[in-house]
Amino acid sequence: MRWGDGGGDDVSGAGSYTHMTMFAENTTGMHNLFRLSSKASLEGYYFKPRMDIELLEEYHEGIIATTGCPSGEVQTRLRLGQYDEAVKAAADYRDIFGKENYFAEVMDHGLEIERRIMSDLIRLAKDLDIPLVGTNDLHYTHSHDAKSHAALLCVQSGSTLNDPNRFKFDADEFYLKSPQQMRHVFRDNPEACDNTLLIAERCNVEFDTSANYMPKFPVPAGETEHSWFEKEVAKGLDYRYPDGIPAEVQERADYEVGIINQMGFPGYFLVVSDFILWSKNNGIRVGPGRGSGAGSMVAYAMRITDLDPIRHGLIFERFLNPDRVSMPDFDVDFDDRRRGEAIKYVTEKYGSERVAQIVTYGTIKAKQALKDSSRVLGFPFGMGEKLTKAMPPPVMGKDIPLTGIFDKDHPRYKEAVDVRTVVENDPEAKTVFDTALGLEGLKRQWGVHAAGVIMSSDPLIDIIPIMKREQDGQVVTQFDYPAAESLGLIKMDFLGLRNLTIISDALDNIKNNRGIELDLETMGLEDPEAYALLQRGDTLGVFQLDGGPMRGLLRLMKPDNFEDISALIALYRPGPMGANSHTNYALRKNGEQAITPIHPELEEPLAEILGGTYGLIIYQEQVMAIAQKVAGFSLGQADILRRAMGKKKKSELDKQYAGFEKGMLDNGYSAAAIKMLWDILLPFSDYAFNKAHSAAYGVVSFWTAYLKAHYPAEYMAALLTSVGDARDKLALYLNECRRMGIKVMPPDVNESIGFFAAVGEDIRFGMGAIRNVGFNVVDDIVKARTEKGAFESFHDFLRKIPISSANKRTVESLIKAGAFDEFGDSRRALVEIHEGAVEGAVKVKRDEAHGNVGFDFDSLFAEVAEESPATGPVSRGARPSGVVQARQARVRARHARPLRLRPPARRARDRAREAPVDHHRRPHRGRRLGRGRDRHGRGSAGRACNTGWRRRAATRTASSTSRTSAARSA
Repeated sequence: MRWGDGGGDDVSGAGSYTHMTMFAENTTGMHNLFRLSSKASLEGYYFKPRMDIELLEEYHEGIIATTGCPSGEVQTRLRLGQYDEAVKAAADYRDIFGKENYFAEVMDHGLEIERRIMSDLIRLAKDLDIPLVGTNDLHYTHSHDAKSHAALLCVQSGSTLNDPNRFKFDADEFYLKSPQQMRHVFRDNPEACDNTLLIAERCNVEFDTSANYMPKFPVPAGETEHSWFEKEVAKGLDYRYPDGIPAEVQERADYEVGIINQMGFPGYFLVVSDFILWSKNNGIRVGPGRGSGAGSMVAYAMRITDLDPIRHGLIFERFLNPDRVSMPDFDVDFDDRRRGEAIKYVTEKYGSERVAQIVTYGTIKAKQALKDSSRVLGFPFGMGEKLTKAMPPPVMGKDIPLTGIFDKDHPRYKEAVDVRTVVENDPEAKTVFDTALGLEGLKRQWGVHAAGVIMSSDPLIDIIPIMKREQDGQVVTQFDYPAAESLGLIKMDFLGLRNLTIISDALDNIKNNRGIELDLETMGLEDPEAYALLQRGDTLGVFQLDGGPMRGLLRLMKPDNFEDISALIALYRPGPMGANSHTNYALRKNGEQAITPIHPELEEPLAEILGGTYGLIIYQEQVMAIAQKVAGFSLGQADILRRAMGKKKKSELDKQYAGFEKGMLDNGYSAAAIKMLWDILLPFSDYAFNKAHSAAYGVVSFWTAYLKAHYPAEYMAALLTSVGDARDKLALYLNECRRMGIKVMPPDVNESIGFFAAVGEDIRFGMGAIRNVGFNVVDDIVKARTEKGAFESFHDFLRKIPISSANKRTVESLIKAGAFDEFGDSRRALVEIHEGAVEGAVKVKRDEAHGNVGFDFDSLFAEVAEESPATGPVSRGARPSGVVQARQARVRARHARPLRLRPPARRARDRAREAPVDHHRRPHRGRRLGRGRDRHGRGSAGRACNTGWRRRAATRTASSTSRTSAARSA
């Protein structure tokens, strides 16, 4: 769109859009702004989200609008000298929003583009009786933040501060100014500032934080969500306990059903159970559980999780606390390749307008700020590296903030001596550090939550603003999850777990290779061979137990039951390892270290809680059980205590300690025992692990260990498939196969598929793992050999595969990987001729596509053979069948004969005769040759060949030069 000559004064965004400022006067206006913003992205996106007049007319209610900044439609018309058009545009907008809701916006940041049209804009406002409003663009808070903002723009645009053509603001006035500063700027038009205050006073919006947009599950006629939920739980208990439901289980389930109904969450459980069961019924592997949700008996009954919470000592209140109302949050792991199918299912079932993924806003952390600062200032990469390497190591995954490095009151101040030394002794490093201070904590860019999906009972566009990701059309919320949750929206986590994909592939390999169908879900967690594998530390490729130090800990611990696996996963983290809990557990388990009680008074009361972990506190659930046992807390109160300990908020901790102390005193414990227990529990809460999570992931660890122990070829084939794109991991696991005595055979165009496949006790290399060979090419190869028969030679392969897959780079990669070795041709020979062969095959295919088909002598001979029986008269002009068969055999033998290369000297001579003369190139394209050697590394024969080549080339060059000179003279 152009209103002028297309120069800098014309429509912004290269003619794509103009700007307008809008304010929500009330809650209705706020939701209309949400709708306008959403539809601008979903329906009007062109370089930027855009809305048109029709949208404004539909959703104008409750909105106050202005003419906008210098890129607004009215100002653009004025800048182009089109006053009448500007008046018409302003009048149209005034009619849409209403006379009292439309203002002429004046700005003064010291920019020439603003001052040029100021007088015309004021004139227009008077002509149309539109009130002025004074504004100031706000891109940072304080005036001194201008430098940090300039650096942030360079970070986002990939430029440096030294680049004169970088994206930048032409003034430093885009900060939050005081009322006095604004009055001074608009001293000639004081009513503009008066109207700014008027708009601020008119705007009053409210968010409904009491709303509940729990997705509605479609229940059968005559049922409610509550009644259907209870029936589904009862049916699930019968499924889990076919021999009869134990009283303890029924009591636990009834208690949980009551809490869930009381809190209004039955629909949530029905929705989650529905898409998990759909996934399982459609062959999509789902994890046994993740996070605290595995502590629910109801979730176990409804097959949301696969871990019996009573058997494993898991607590429901850790997931859903009746004393602390919060939304339930199930995290569900899916086969990584098929996670999208589950999301598609819920999107189609509940409506695309009610399902969206969740936005995230990336914050610049300390080390990233240093690296970004170094880059935008134009320093070498090493400057950022020097500073980040001098930073103290992270504690519990958190780095010290840059502001804490020079703050003596910061608890980690003493650890930062190295980085302080670098900054103090290097002026350039100080410049980088000072710039990084301004970048730390700023939002770098938006992204999409790796797993979170919002599901709502109402259309999302009526609740929050949403947008469309341009790359793939995915609908994403504009509010991040904490904000969306506060408005009553529910998040479901659909996570992709690579190890579930490995398990699925391994089970497919077992079925295809051995004809055995395994059902891991119904298999127990006791298997001597699996635990023997763990005790040997032979766990490379086993989920969560793969690392070198972890394998050492396994050999030290010698696990022999499932509780050991769960403890391993909980202990192998920075916190417990810093306290040496992992080693203490291993030594105590094997009787090499005495088990000492926390306090003599507590030995007997805590024996049941800590007995399984040899007197060590490992899990959050143990903290809750201890508070219940010795202080008389309910499990709901114990969960609140656990959370308070983790947050370390002094006022809340003092409140909780008072109740904890009183409860223990009432139960007869001494002050010394109370203090000792509290002093142990408080620091432990920093790294206490959720047992429900470690136990659920322990199941996956056991499954992978079981598969590796009993079906090594099938499991390792699946493992290799999962790392086909990671060359370092692929090499690591190929070496593991050699160590295990598993032969990995090279790829074969007649045998291989895209994935690595088990063949007996060996593994066939998957063609999908070959560089430059995509799975679409593999699919074409498999389809061709299935429909047209096995490939009989390299040329037969090129004849049968589709033209789209017959490209030189792909074929060369297949050759070098050994995929054609079975035909007897050397790889060197095929590499030498593959380009011409591919070109010829492609030409034939294109000719066939255009109907240019040559005469097929083989088919002629075949027809003659069919018409001429071996016995009986021969047709006139036909060859006897024996002759035909002999001819066909010779043709096949010629095609199947291994290719032979000509001797290097002969090839050089042939090329010399055939190659055109290039006056601007050296005769040989290869590397510079050593004295007395040709490019094949040979002596006299090569020299003679090269000398003759040069002599002939020189002769041709001379004669050509003579002809050229004669032509010029003529």
